[in-house]
Amino acid sequence: MFRGSNTALVTPFKDGSVDVDTLKRIVNWQIDEGSHGLVPVGTTGESPTLTHQEHDLVVETVVRTTDGRVPVIAGAGSNNTAETIRLVKAAKSVGADAALIVTPYYNKPTQDGLVAHYEAAADCGLPIVIYNIPGRSVVDMTPATMARLARHEMIVGVKDATGDLARVSHQRMACGPDFIQLSGEDATAIGFNAQGGVGCISVTANVAPGLCAKFQQATLDGDYAKALEYQDRLMPLHRAIFLEPGLVGAKYGMSLLGICAEDVRLPLVGLSEGVKSEVRDAMKFAGLLS
Repeated sequence: MFRGSNTALVTPFKDGSVDVDTLKRIVNWQIDEGSHGLVPVGTTGESPTLTHQEHDLVVETVVRTTDGRVPVIAGAGSNNTAETIRLVKAAKSVGADAALIVTPYYNKPTQDGLVAHYEAAADCGLPIVIYNIPGRSVVDMTPATMARLARHEMIVGVKDATGDLARVSHQRMACGPDFIQLSGEDATAIGFNAQGGVGCISVTANVAPGLCAKFQQATLDGDYAKALEYQDRLMPLHRAIFLEPGLVGAKYGMSLLGICAEDVRLPLVGLSEGVKSEVRDAMKFAGLLS
């Protein structure tokens, strides 16, 4: 169900508030451009600075606007298990197809603690995608722990942002070929899929949804020569967007396309002028700007 290019959606703001009308337009644009799925209120959606009410509003808006055309994996991560359960239940109540749950950050649970955390969330009855990103959360879920969780019928896959491509094979062997593995890194997604991944939760797809979808489809079709052509067009954009926090780069790129404003919430600030220039040049190289 969860394959291909799944856009880690930005959350647009207007006058400091969530811009619901623009969010709806973004959803429709993403689907029209060929995105295979949508992932609202992850870190790229500025979930750390959204209120609980705003978080729920964004998920409901994306689900309602999508109207079943593509899957919606709602961000529901927290380092508080009770809060994670609340977010999962809220996502389930509005019809999200799954919840994306990051490994709890800062409080550094053990592997047994990770198992207990994810099983408690999965018992809510909504499919769960693990989000393993040790560079941000500090804790790393091992393939052995992931295999324990994969036995739960509602824990269906992982967004892997470890940057370790060998991990894909280890997790495939531990969890089985039906366990869904999605890359959490745009730049290495081609190698990730070659090792057994089936897609990416992509930041760059906010700016280049059509190209990212075609790239992912080429890998799913086994046409890695075609995928490399798209990779070469996209690689400068992957790099430029992440020179500073990726969501800031994505919003700036979207502003150049007239999709949304580049507004972000503190403690994030707008791109520096030098990085803006690099994003513009990368978009021109990809054929997104004249």
